[in-house]
Amino acid sequence: MKRRDFLTGTAALAIAGPSLIRTAAAQSAAVLKFVPQANLTALDPIWTTATVTNNHGYYVFDTLYGGDEDLKPQPQMAEGHEVSADGKTWRIRLREGLAFHDGAPVKPADCIQSMKRWCQRDPYGQLLAKVVEVWNAPDERTIEIKLTRPFPMMLDLLSKADNPPFIMPERLAQTDATKQVTEMTGSGPYKFVAGEFVTGSRAVYEKFDGYKPRSEPPSRNAGGKVANFKRIEWHILPDPATAAAALTTGEVDWWERPLADLQPMLAQSPDIKREVIDKAGRGAIIRLNHLQPPFNNPKVRAAVRMAVKQEDYMRAAQGDDTSMWQVCRNLWWRGTPYYTGEQEDLMPGSIEKAKAALKESGYKGEKVVIINPTDFPDIGPLGEVTYELLKQLGMNVEMAASDWGTVIQRRNSREPVEKGGWSIFHTTGSAVGWGNPALSNLVRGQGEKGWFGWWTSDKAEGLAEQWLYAPDEAAQKKVAAELGRLALEECATIPLGQFVIRTAYRKNLTGMLPGSAPYPWGLKRV
Repeated sequence: MKRRDFLTGTAALAIAGPSLIRTAAAQSAAVLKFVPQANLTALDPIWTTATVTNNHGYYVFDTLYGGDEDLKPQPQMAEGHEVSADGKTWRIRLREGLAFHDGAPVKPADCIQSMKRWCQRDPYGQLLAKVVEVWNAPDERTIEIKLTRPFPMMLDLLSKADNPPFIMPERLAQTDATKQVTEMTGSGPYKFVAGEFVTGSRAVYEKFDGYKPRSEPPSRNAGGKVANFKRIEWHILPDPATAAAALTTGEVDWWERPLADLQPMLAQSPDIKREVIDKAGRGAIIRLNHLQPPFNNPKVRAAVRMAVKQEDYMRAAQGDDTSMWQVCRNLWWRGTPYYTGEQEDLMPGSIEKAKAALKESGYKGEKVVIINPTDFPDIGPLGEVTYELLKQLGMNVEMAASDWGTVIQRRNSREPVEKGGWSIFHTTGSAVGWGNPALSNLVRGQGEKGWFGWWTSDKAEGLAEQWLYAPDEAAQKKVAAELGRLALEECATIPLGQFVIRTAYRKNLTGMLPGSAPYPWGLKRV
């Protein structure tokens, strides 16, 4: 599914928009109609790292702390905290009046169990779990965390923007971390309307009247999360032409990720505003399965890395407007603290060198299966480029095309490709979210306890801990540079370039917040 194939039906822009979402409420000030980046299939934001599920999580769940626009931690569900003189005991005090959507009060036990479950899945959380001696709830509003050693990045961990430690009721957080929570009960500003959820069609959220926003102005995922809409509808419109028509005619209010080829058309509308809300942008990557042949062989992985030409990937997925993308041959993205420049020696973009390396690797013609979405314009074309690239290298490659929901389900499999496993998937992620050694899935070497692909490296894990406990910023930068280099050498992940997206929305919406997620709070219609 090449990028331009997503434009099928563009001629429909010349006629009236899609009737499937034309309702009497289309212009209601109380209803926001939103087109997300992809279909919402997995609902549990702890179980999966899928960005669309993370965005859904922000509607339903809240967090103890949040990061403001300057990425500084701010209390959210928390009223504040105290730290013992030796740094080994944290006491976090909850705000008064916090309640879940089912009416039950939020208690420390809910927060503790939610944190425990999150720590099993998240790379940053796994580092915290290693030093937690005990979790306590000394009273009805206090969370106590006793540590075996000081954890200097505690607030950074609690306020992370991408895949944060969302708080859910204790009864739900007791679910095995390898299984999905099926009931969406949180304490966030919006309630998930389960009865109206139709995967592939729509998801619906209603304002939670019991939510008490903070008094501060909203800032990224911190501050007052004021829900100005009584109802928000997510309309899943995988055909970009249909989404563009709906936005142009006012049948939807906001399209999260318009296709690059349609941006000029949207720019001509006097009723539409286009804006880059995630200034740091996103990275695109190849993730290889390190457990199964052929990519359990580091020499085969290296051959693929040497062949990658990032410009080909960026043009395929993001178009020819080079102001919207750039190459980044580094696993620390441009504009983030640990970016150290291009590593062209590791990524020369040479088919000839890659073919020679593959010949010397011992590759025996094992099948490579690329699991690739047909309904995700930012990701699908990446897989097509890789498919053609591997064929040029002489590899035995197969494309397993499906919807994005199937991709994120199948990438959980650790079986050989003959039994439904996989070899490669592609995705994108926040440059900021992948910005430090403790939280980045791209450079962590936790093996089977880690992210899909399951790269194992004791050295990488040791470097991540060195970064966490480094005495100063200079020491952190030195360790981060070593870790980033190691992860790229061993092909934990292969970067494909960095890009920004102009989101598009009707000009009668105000209060759009910058950040790496399409935050619903603060938005209103004028």
